[in-house]
Amino acid sequence: MNSPAAAPHRSRRPEWAGRNYVLLTAATIVTNLGTHGALIATTWAVFETGGDAGDVGLVAMARFLPLVLFLLIGGAVADRVPRHRVMVAANVLNCVSQAVFAALVLSGSAQIWQMMVLTALCGTGQAFFNPAAEGMLMSSVTGEQASRAFAVYRMAMHGASIGGAALGGALVAFVGPGWVLLIDAIAFAVAGGLRAFLDVSGIPERAPGGGLFSDLREGWHEFIGRPWLWSIVAQFSVVVGLIGAVESVYGPLVAKAELGGARPWGIALAAYGVGTLAGAFLMARWKPRRLLFVGTLCVFPIALPSAALAVPLDAVGLTTAMFVSGVAIEVFGVSWMTTMHQEIPEEKLSRVSAYDWFGSTALLPLTTALAGPAETSFGRSTALWGAAGLMVLVTALVLLVPDVRNLTRRPHTKEPVLATTPTAGSDSVPVPTAAPLAAALAVSDTSADVPAGTAAGVSADVSADVSADVSADAEGALRRNG
Repeated sequence: MNSPAAAPHRSRRPEWAGRNYVLLTAATIVTNLGTHGALIATTWAVFETGGDAGDVGLVAMARFLPLVLFLLIGGAVADRVPRHRVMVAANVLNCVSQAVFAALVLSGSAQIWQMMVLTALCGTGQAFFNPAAEGMLMSSVTGEQASRAFAVYRMAMHGASIGGAALGGALVAFVGPGWVLLIDAIAFAVAGGLRAFLDVSGIPERAPGGGLFSDLREGWHEFIGRPWLWSIVAQFSVVVGLIGAVESVYGPLVAKAELGGARPWGIALAAYGVGTLAGAFLMARWKPRRLLFVGTLCVFPIALPSAALAVPLDAVGLTTAMFVSGVAIEVFGVSWMTTMHQEIPEEKLSRVSAYDWFGSTALLPLTTALAGPAETSFGRSTALWGAAGLMVLVTALVLLVPDVRNLTRRPHTKEPVLATTPTAGSDSVPVPTAAPLAAALAVSDTSADVPAGTAAGVSADVSADVSADVSADAEGALRRNG
């Protein structure tokens, strides 16, 4: 009598939402709630010690530098060691470093050099976590529903970002940054516990290889052999670096000087989260045929927040710009993840993802460190206008790459993601017609993540392209984050 009732209940969960997918999504929600508040708390902890723009940039650089240095190693390790173990170990490191950071801030004894060391440890954990997490996520869904699964995952991720940023900004204003950092440490502990239960028994074991350097070389050949991949990663190296400087340094400074403090900046970041949520909702239903062309068009509006801070607009204007930017980057992010899932063999996902993250975050230490001196030399408004202009320029340049304009979505197949036989265009030699992060920040889940276009920016030509039949000549592309 019970079995007929039980069967409909089990069928309520979509076919693509397996156990690993649910655990990964739940853990990401928890960490995003803590991390997005901690990003605001770190900046205001520097201000509480009497630090200025240069100090904020140094602390941000300390986080990004080990992220860049260890990403490639992290990707190679994650394709050889069970990915869930790498993720849990990274969460433990981040939990400990944030807990010590919180204790120092709450005691009133935190110094800039201590903040730099602790944020560097956090960045090291992230360097190993990001490639492992991306490979694990892409191995947890089927090819037929990959695009929808990624969109729903990112909806959950960005929904948590909304709450985390808004709550973080409010808590920093009312109880101080130390408690927000402690919440982040607890969030990492909970997420690590969830990720410990991931099942990797269905993922094929890697065949013995030639070691770490051989793995890195193999990943490099996969990366450099795809023009659409390395050209967009180069583009996002500039875009993500500039976004990092704007959000880590200039945004909080403008909020402090012009908007009244942490709360409006937290609301603006939350609006960005709402925008990414709206963009993910859109992409759960919309499947553009030319994935990278549509996605790249949607990178242009990412320059809007920099322009809004350069004016500067009031809190409402800044919040609007952040919302539009969020919608835009999510259209790109889902398209990028779908392409990565479509084109890269499962056993090489983490290594290729590591090159993606590495390239996209390579300039972050430099741009964040130079943000303060640039403000001194050129003025804050000029520096922000320059950042907006560079984002637009590199995005226009990447559209000159034929692969970016022409790469198309493949027809759905019934085969699972875990299949390791490369499909057309997935070897290291690109198909001639083939064409974030994050970030991604994105970032980089990704990208992403993070993290780092708007749906309204899609032209009539793209709309016609979307309605076209998904033909057999579709080639595929990659992923970025935000």
